[in-house]
Amino acid sequence: MSHTYYSSFYHCVFSTRERRPLIPSEVQPRLWNFMGGIARDCGCRSLKIGGMEDHVHLLLTLPPTVALADTMREIKHGSSRWMHQELHLPQFGWQEGYGAFSIGLRQINRTIAYIEDQPAHHRRRDFQTEFLAFLKMHRIEFDPRYVLG
Repeated sequence: MSHTYYSSFYHCVFSTRERRPLIPSEVQPRLWNFMGGIARDCGCRSLKIGGMEDHVHLLLTLPPTVALADTMREIKHGSSRWMHQELHLPQFGWQEGYGAFSIGLRQINRTIAYIEDQPAHHRRRDFQTEFLAFLKMHRIEFDPRYVLG
């Protein structure tokens, strides 16, 4: 076979440091676009990025030559630097870790809708409850004392 074919989709989630509401709603579209540009520079494609004042969701597709951990490091580092330099928010920072959940083709539209519906979704439950539900749904073992930092 002369080409490499792949289908690799990840729903990635991470919060601001201490889950503080550090992403003003008027800044969110600019930050999401900037993060999408970083993903593109890493060789990935962002299908949807969105979130709330205290966390972000990214739906990414990664080629087999790109490591997810490297991509997440670049997105978090670059967007944090942008928040400091461009928006003069020196207190801004991301949590140390992240969640990355593989999804199939049939889940793409549902995941995009989920990311788009964050404001309505979070009227019903907070980020901590949401993140723990993702871990349970994907059957990831965790110690609740340490998962949220």
